[in-house]
Amino acid sequence: MSNTDKYNEVFSKAVNDYHILDNVDTPINNPYDRDSLENRLYLKCWIDAVQWHLEDLIRDPHIDPLEALSLKRRIDRSNQDRTDLVEQIDSYFLHQYSDVNVLPDARINTESPAWAIDRLSILALKIYHMREQVERKDADQAHLERCKGKLAVLLEQQRDLSTAIDQLLDDIAAGRKYMKTYRQMKMYNDPSTNPVLYKKK
Repeated sequence: MSNTDKYNEVFSKAVNDYHILDNVDTPINNPYDRDSLENRLYLKCWIDAVQWHLEDLIRDPHIDPLEALSLKRRIDRSNQDRTDLVEQIDSYFLHQYSDVNVLPDARINTESPAWAIDRLSILALKIYHMREQVERKDADQAHLERCKGKLAVLLEQQRDLSTAIDQLLDDIAAGRKYMKTYRQMKMYNDPSTNPVLYKKK
């Protein structure tokens, strides 16, 4: 089993577990050991699943403005939690590969392993929900055919991204590539760098 086979298995479990109740307020019940990578991956995908449905809710054209504002604040917090978690996952990989003898001609990748894995988590959600569209009983045949085509593309994308991540991790382990991480430094979340916030002090 490859690294991404395991990651996709965890993501699939998180997505399926969320949809048992399909409620954004469902408490998470993470089945993996607290110190394991799987625990972080499950939590990451659970956050993504909740945020996916928050994004659905906020697009209701009849939503109460105060409720919309509350949802927007919740989505902002979720985005920060997601970013923090991706950085935790990258810290895991930095530690895992800290003893690798990096080759003199080693190259850096355009993104870190965890940010690529972040996209794999989102793909798991896209696949789940596109498959849901394919199985709808109240949609016309044209809609079902369009969604079947989109589902096929998403599954191909999942395979390709999984292969690319496995290759990246193999390259890092062999010293052919090296990883660096840059904290996201989201300035709008920081009262000292968001002018709307610090000018009100």
